[in-house]
This record gives sequence, C-alpha cells and structure tokens, in this order.
Amino acid sequence: MSQPEFWLHTDRLMLRRFTLGDRNWLRDLYADADVTRYLGGTKTAAQVDHLLETRMLEYYDAHPGLGIWMTVERATGERLGFHLLNNIQGETLIQVGFALAKAAWGRGVGTEMAAAVLRYGFVDLGLPRVVAIASLPNLASQRVLEKIGLRRHGVRAFAHPAYAAEGPMAWFERDAPDWLAERALPPPH
Repeated sequence: MSQPEFWLHTDRLMLRRFTLGDRNWLRDLYADADVTRYLGGTKTAAQVDHLLETRMLEYYDAHPGLGIWMTVERATGERLGFHLLNNIQGETLIQVGFALAKAAWGRGVGTEMAAAVLRYGFVDLGLPRVVAIASLPNLASQRVLEKIGLRRHGVRAFAHPAYAAEGPMAWFERDAPDWLAERALPPPH
C-alpha cells in the first residue's frame, strides 16, 4: 500500500484523505466518550464503518474538493483527529469543522488547521460562504470558530438525525468577501 498523499500543510500539521487503513483508529476515536460528547456520543464499530464508507470515502468522489480529512502531525506522523469542509447533512450549506483525539487537546491543533481549511474553501475553492455548528456547551470549539474568523449568529436546529437529538446548536457563518478583505487577500479568480 502506498503512502497517503498529504495535500494541505501548516507549520505543524498536514491533511490527507481517510483510507480503509484508518478504520481502527476511527473506531477508537468514536469509542472515547470524552472525545465524542459533542459529536453525538460514542458509536459502535458498525456505525463508524458506515461513517467511514459514506461520509468519508464515497464523499470524496461525489463532492470533489470537499470532505473529512485525517489531521496528522508533520514531525511525528501521529494521527491527531480530523478536519472537514463538507455539507451539513441534509443541507446544501458547506461547513468547516474538526474533532481531535485527547492527545491533541490544548495544543492549538484545531485552530491551526481549521484556519487553513477555511482559507482553502474561500481561496482555492471559491466558496461564497462557509458555516459552522457547535454544541452550545462546547465553548472551546466555539472559540476556535471565532479565532478563524467566523461570526456567531445565534442558534440553529437541524432536522437531520445526525443533529436532531442535539437540539439548537451554536451557529456561525462568514461570507468570503468579508473574510478575504479582513485578511487583505484578493478574491478568488
């Protein structure tokens, strides 16, 4: 099996597509109640396998440029979590998001790569708008979303089963022209 291609880099991190070889790592991540308390709770092996197949592997080809990618530390190759730029399930809205293994908590990993993913969405993909959702009690994730330049706009609930049990969630959004202007970046071509 060949080495996976790392396609987005920051000073400390890089992203690659998930592969079937990540199945056990992903099962372990979703078995951790602390990690998943804001991700809808733990998942069974079968639920994780379904997520890997449909929301990750099949999604790459169905939605070029979008997806959920493995976040890896450049210096060690350690898998730290994942970052995403994809559709909120049941919606046409494109969201930015992340989930991190406990070993990555408190190290700035979420912010560093989420900022790069948001820039990729606005600059490279030319997305006009990106949104994000976070559990209301998850203040750490809400701070990350604000640090990368998204703006909180109240709360929103979603009918899709992936989110319905959560109820209202913190709602963030940003339009590309405002975000790009704030960073003195030219608009995409």
